[in-house]
Amino acid sequence: MSVTATAEAEAFLERHPDIDSVDLLISDLNGVMRGKRIPRDNLVKAFSAGINLPASLFALDINGNTIEETGLGLSSGDGDRICRPVEGTLMPCPWLRKGRQGQLLMTMFEADGSGFFADPRQVLQRVLRRFADAGLTPVVAVELEFYLVDRSRDAQGYAQPPCSPATGERASQSQLYSINELDEYADFLEDIQAAAAAQQLPLDTALKECAPGQFEINLTHCDDVLKACDSSVLLKRLIKGVAIQHGFEATFMAKPYGDEAGNGTHVHISLLDAQGHNVFAAEDDSPLGTPALGHAVAGLLALMPASMAIFAPNINSFRRFQPGLYVPMSPTWGYDNRSVAVRIPSGPKAAKRIEHRVAGADVNPYLLLATLLASIDHGLRQQLAPPPPIEGNAYDQCEPSLTNSWQRALALLADDEVLTEALGEQFLHVYLANRQAERDQAMQAVSQLEYDWYLRQV
Repeated sequence: MSVTATAEAEAFLERHPDIDSVDLLISDLNGVMRGKRIPRDNLVKAFSAGINLPASLFALDINGNTIEETGLGLSSGDGDRICRPVEGTLMPCPWLRKGRQGQLLMTMFEADGSGFFADPRQVLQRVLRRFADAGLTPVVAVELEFYLVDRSRDAQGYAQPPCSPATGERASQSQLYSINELDEYADFLEDIQAAAAAQQLPLDTALKECAPGQFEINLTHCDDVLKACDSSVLLKRLIKGVAIQHGFEATFMAKPYGDEAGNGTHVHISLLDAQGHNVFAAEDDSPLGTPALGHAVAGLLALMPASMAIFAPNINSFRRFQPGLYVPMSPTWGYDNRSVAVRIPSGPKAAKRIEHRVAGADVNPYLLLATLLASIDHGLRQQLAPPPPIEGNAYDQCEPSLTNSWQRALALLADDEVLTEALGEQFLHVYLANRQAERDQAMQAVSQLEYDWYLRQV
């Protein structure tokens, strides 16, 4: 670790004399933040020497249980790896402990200094090297949808929308793009903006989404994909923390309500060449873009079926894929068309980009971007050609073909040679074993609906 990096810790402590502890955070396979809390006196040491965490951190399921089938648990001795700070992520947490708490993002390495194969951040780093070798720089922007829910459950024990801080009335209407609803939740949104500013997270816009209590917050475009994903996982933590301070809960669960829209993660992607030119933008200002844009779209469409186990990582994820709720059901694309999976937004030539609309808000951002970029790289290398773009409502023209089966999605990913090579065979073994074990556990649970429908009737 460089002297400059150690100086980052020393300068932080000098600027924030009231901060008495720092959370050292690392994102697991599910995007759940795990790690350690250290006193401020140990921060410089964490920068200079790193900290040890077990490799089995990446074997944990959503409940924090080690999945031994990954091979990272007791069968390997459950040994430690070194975790080092991500430069530039040491920030205060204004919503925690009256501002006395800081946080620092970490990433895991092997003893020889190479990235640990099961760390999603290192998986993304591996894919990004392909673009660096080709002289290309991806530029991305991430859009996050979430629900605010009441901390009290309804009479049946289910989640319910919150009561407006302004009126006291429980949200019951869609009110897409409502400014009035933004006004009603202004204190909450302003605290998010203030905390994001304190953490140097580049927020772009906030909007009311299309269900009771649903919002979207977008991050600005960034030519550092790792930093964009760092910002995404940290923004999720921030939103959840600020929501608690305001008496709500925030959830990025893909489908908290069966009859309402799900939460998605939309990603905008463009590519710059070594001279900083957007390789998707045609010189003649053609709205169709360049052949490279077509290749990139074709790569995304070709690998989309096999990518579903990344885009939809748990049993609830697949409940989001229902017709009529702006969720892509098949590998489709089009220009300025929100009914397709891969949309080419309108706008100036310099901003020519792809918007990917398939993944849920419960996705791990590092794995999402690694998969999307691997797909784009595949399309560019193979010079794949996309089918004709969809005009009009894709839901009326294309039969659903993306699997809504978690088991099938895992099988498709396991069999895909392109993603196996791009993400790493060792990593995919861990990911698939982890997800398969969680699916097996989920299938043991019998729902209330099943009792209501079947207990007495069959």
